[in-house]
Amino acid sequence: MRYLTESFVVGALKRGQSVEQFLGPVTASGRSGVSYVEVRPARGAYEVYVHTVEDVGHESFFDLSSFPAFDTDAEEEDFGRLVATVQDPLSGLAAAEEVTGAVRERWVNESVTQDEYADFVRAGRPLAASSDELPWPSPVPSSAIQG
Repeated sequence: MRYLTESFVVGALKRGQSVEQFLGPVTASGRSGVSYVEVRPARGAYEVYVHTVEDVGHESFFDLSSFPAFDTDAEEEDFGRLVATVQDPLSGLAAAEEVTGAVRERWVNESVTQDEYADFVRAGRPLAASSDELPWPSPVPSSAIQG
């Protein structure tokens, strides 16, 4: 089973493991990228990061963590963009869902987003919905994001 139940998500976070969710495609100025959100334990708190990277993968290359940042002018670099810091795991999920449109039932263990991306590539990079025909999350406008 790929997706984690809420109790497994909370357990992973409390054990110091990140959880992630593939958010789908992004486009700007004719360029293609993909985005995913991560909730990460950090110094007694939980941080929510949004990662937006160039869509440079192919049938045998799915390592999202090695893809270049989509916005080369941003300070995102290798770490993503911090969008929230909260004190408990469930608040981390709620913040990620509020900011990115992530869905509670689609959280995966760290690095499993690569499998989600692989499905996306194999499905022909659908713009409207994931390979299981669920619509991609609707991102919150960046002007509404408080870091």
